[in-house]
Amino acid sequence: MKLIIGNKNYSSWSLRGWLAAKQSGLHFEEIQVPLFGDDWEAQKKTREEIAPSSGKVPVLWDGDAVVWDSLAIIEYLADKVGRDRFWPKADDARAMARSMVAEMHSSYMALRRECPMNIRRRVEDAEIGAEARADVVRILTLWAEARARFGRGGPFLFGTFCAADIIYAPVVSRFMTYAVPVPGFAVAYMQAVWEHEWLQDWVEAAEREDWVIEQYEAPAET
Repeated sequence: MKLIIGNKNYSSWSLRGWLAAKQSGLHFEEIQVPLFGDDWEAQKKTREEIAPSSGKVPVLWDGDAVVWDSLAIIEYLADKVGRDRFWPKADDARAMARSMVAEMHSSYMALRRECPMNIRRRVEDAEIGAEARADVVRILTLWAEARARFGRGGPFLFGTFCAADIIYAPVVSRFMTYAVPVPGFAVAYMQAVWEHEWLQDWVEAAEREDWVIEQYEAPAET
């Protein structure tokens, strides 16, 4: 398999696709493309690896099969290796995990806009708007419910690391970058995600990158 990803410092969706590939346990080749570089518009149209997705990353190639969109990659890999590797076994836990993943996939636009992922950056006293604050409250509410109902088996949302943690890992990064205040249970959860071996590998690689995307270095907009 080949996984096409963007800049590790900035690309939240690439992180999700990469974590999904790691979670699968299958071998994959990692191919990185520099998002928003000088020739990015041309590359989107001409590079065979990313052409099917119109330049969106991540893209997973498995022989002749091509899958783009992080959630589609999770589902494709779950079909290959067994759904229990990605999703909780119990019906009620799996139902909540799927709903949380779908909500993250389609929602929280204000938080994404005002607090783009930037692993290397730390912003003290960031001012975020009311809509983004509402996104934060909603996310924390979901985290609290998942941990209270299904988190007894370990430090992650549903105990063991699963698709929900993959999807919310970039949110952990955002909360850390912009010093978003969170309650104690969320601090413990975020620490577990941040210290996960795979995420640490990603963070170390992001810190070594020398690419800078100026539009993601500006202060958060409210």
